This record gives sequence, structure tokens and C-alpha cells, in this order.
Amino acid sequence: MCDTCHRPRVACVCDRIVPYETTRRVLILQHPQEQDAVLGSAQILLASLPKAKVVVGLSWRNFAHALGEEGVEARRWAVLFPDREGEGDQVKARSGALIEPSALEGIVVLDGTWSKAKTLWWRNPWLTKLSRLSLKPSKPSIYGSLRAEPRREFVSTLESVAAALTLCGEPPEIEANLSRVFRTMVQRVRDAHIIPPPARRSPGKPRATRPPRAPVPREPK
Repeated sequence: MCDTCHRPRVACVCDRIVPYETTRRVLILQHPQEQDAVLGSAQILLASLPKAKVVVGLSWRNFAHALGEEGVEARRWAVLFPDREGEGDQVKARSGALIEPSALEGIVVLDGTWSKAKTLWWRNPWLTKLSRLSLKPSKPSIYGSLRAEPRREFVSTLESVAAALTLCGEPPEIEANLSRVFRTMVQRVRDAHIIPPPARRSPGKPRATRPPRAPVPREPK
């Protein structure tokens, strides 16, 4: 294991990391079960962006508690989360008014699989009081088949943060270079066969019966 990124050395990309100074800050709320994920991308962001911070947990009292600072203007931050009513890459205030992305001081992102991200969203109601930054990526995630998500526009933490920084006015080279490092990590994981392929059902074997799903709660407004 690499002592820096805590990833198997065959999948380590510390040799490709280059720090990029940004105007915007990035606060990554990481689900506890995501800390040791081989395919996790938060470690790359933390190593590449001096103004990025990762905090691990399930819930925090408020924005200041999560950030670990007092006196920060929450209205100048936005949480990166899908918006069903969004029409594209945009930042929307709680009132529904659109905000110029370049006016943001920082971005809050939820790190984990989609189900883990939703857990963080529901357990921290203060997130709904922040402005919301939503993206609609034109390409599927670099993860490919290694880490499936329920919808095409659900990409990795790194890809979403990189795109959000570009939207806010950071140099597009940052997004391009972060994506390049991430693509290298995914390829090294594939080459090392660290992630086992999905189990195949034997011919003629009956499919297991699943219990009915519980209704999904609607997103608060």
C-alpha cells in the first residue's frame, strides 16, 4: 500500500500528482465507508488542490461545523448536487434565483457512491439551505463499468469538482489535468485486476427473488 494515498501501489498515481492553485475552496464531505475505497477520487483532489479539505463523517450541526471555521459566508458557497429542475450547468440560490458561478467562494461536495451521497444529503438538512450547483455532463464517467451509477450524469467526485471549478472560472487546464490523472488511476486499477468482475449467473439457475423496494422519499424543497 502507498503511504500517501493508502491505495495499492499498483493503482497509486502519486507520481502523476501536480498541485494547482485555485481561487475557490473545496470542502469534501466523505462518507466513512469511502475512506479506503480503491476507486475513490477524493485523495487525488486533496493532493492536487491546496484549497481542498476532506472531512469524514455522517452528519454535522451546520456548515461552520463541517468546515471547522466560524465567520465564513455560507451564502458564497454552493453544494454540488443534482437538481431535477435544473436546465444545465448552473448555480441556483435557495430562492430559485440563478447566481453567477464566478461569485462563489467555495464548493461543498458529497463523496461516496450515489447511495452514500444521498445518506449524507438527508442527514445534513443544512445543505438544502446552501445554493446548489448542478451539472449535466456531456460524457459518461471515466469509471466506465468499474463503478456503475444509476444515471449517466452521475460522475465521480473528481470529475464533478473539476467541472464545477471550470464553471466557476478556474483555468480549464485544471479540469483537463485532473481528469488525466484520474484516467491513469482507473486504467492502473483495470490493468491490475483489483476490482473483480460482476458475478455471472449460471445457465438455468433461477434468479433470486428480491423483496419489494421501499418508496424513495422526495427531495425536500
